Amino acid sequence: MAPRLRFAPSPTGFLHVGSARAALYNWLVARREGGTLILRIEDTDTERGREEWVDGICSSLEWLGLGWDEGPFFQSKRRSLYADAAARLREAGSAYWCECTKNQIEARARARGGGPPGYDGYCRDRGLGPGPGRALRFRTPDEGSTTVHDLIRGEVVVEHRAIEDFVLMRANGDPLFILANVVDDADMAVSHVVRGEEHLPNTPKYLLLWRALGAGPEPVFAHLPLLVNEQRQKLSKRRDPVAVESYKEQGYLPDALVNYLALLGWGPEGEGEVLSREEMVAQFRLEDVNPSPAQFDLAKLRHFNGVYLRALSAEAFVQACQPFLERGPWPAERFDPKAFARLAPLVQERVDVLSAVPGMVDFVFREEPEVDPDSWERVMVRDPDTAAEVLERALHAYEDCPWEAPTLHAVTLTIAEEVGLKLAKAQAPIRVAVTGRRVGPPLFESLEVLGRDPVRRRLAGALERLGGPGE
Repeated sequence: MAPRLRFAPSPTGFLHVGSARAALYNWLVARREGGTLILRIEDTDTERGREEWVDGICSSLEWLGLGWDEGPFFQSKRRSLYADAAARLREAGSAYWCECTKNQIEARARARGGGPPGYDGYCRDRGLGPGPGRALRFRTPDEGSTTVHDLIRGEVVVEHRAIEDFVLMRANGDPLFILANVVDDADMAVSHVVRGEEHLPNTPKYLLLWRALGAGPEPVFAHLPLLVNEQRQKLSKRRDPVAVESYKEQGYLPDALVNYLALLGWGPEGEGEVLSREEMVAQFRLEDVNPSPAQFDLAKLRHFNGVYLRALSAEAFVQACQPFLERGPWPAERFDPKAFARLAPLVQERVDVLSAVPGMVDFVFREEPEVDPDSWERVMVRDPDTAAEVLERALHAYEDCPWEAPTLHAVTLTIAEEVGLKLAKAQAPIRVAVTGRRVGPPLFESLEVLGRDPVRRRLAGALERLGGPGE
């Protein structure tokens, strides 16, 4: 039968890159095997869950191109299923009511002076019924063990004596994650559970509960490796940039991010790492995923994105830049699409994220450039006499020469030779005067696009600021 997989996030925040990788791996298996991917929103945590997080998760998945086939389904609308399952477990003797508080459980553990921590089964045989303050617990078998057959980690064996009688339903009737998770997977005929390794300790409980419910053939499990930062620490939303939405806002391409996420724990055949989605679908196998922690390397991701940006056609690059240009730091009426189209191929070779584009071209669409203080200090202030001489010569040389990049290059080279500088050194004060920065698109093409009069006006303004004569 074709596999049925599910991606089941909790709406308690932005879509985490680790969750996005889990969604991707589920998507790859479903697409490779002609299966079904289900989107299920596990929103039973009413205190932390928010509707806007649901919208953010769905829109991020759509932006990544990881569409789902069924859903989204919401656990908050499926409570009757969980209540029915709890009732069946009680009737079968697989679950019982418990009135122990957290403090009582901890006090008994201290009094025991040893042994396994956690709940001790105090209410197992008290025959309690439902009532205020009473939670429903699963009766874990006293003997034996449960084996998790994991495609990535092999066989994981857990002795039942190491599993406490875990809570299925709170006193207020809210189901816990484990109950809702198992009931939904059974009801939706999920065949593969592909999720992060943090869920592995729950999987023996999952299987015990699955069997107690008589849910049928058990799913195949694959627990994905942990994602860590450059310090080999688990990625944290409080410390690390983990929200998929933030990468969209910075100007990462979805294909680049998807390609990079695929490599966090898995490697393709051959030496190349830049893969189309079709290539990933054809090659991906859960059995090939490495169980060791995978490093989320921001520098490598940025490099990947640059590769993808440079592979775009000129038209596609201009189109991808539009949302960032619309928020550009210039008056809207000053933006000239034709001028940007001329600069775009030059910018495309120099940016790794689209959010950097406005800062490279803003000098064209401002009345005056926004001067970077560090650039002014390093180029103009450290040797003001040389800077002034270059600017003054350029001001006069640019007055009547043909206004095209090759000529501007030749004219500036002559200035450099006259002043006794290399071209790169002679360009620096001209670039800072015209663009406000030491780095940017190729200078002479930039001068050509900006135009003779604005260029000469800016050269004169910089000369005046240096104390020179200007025009």
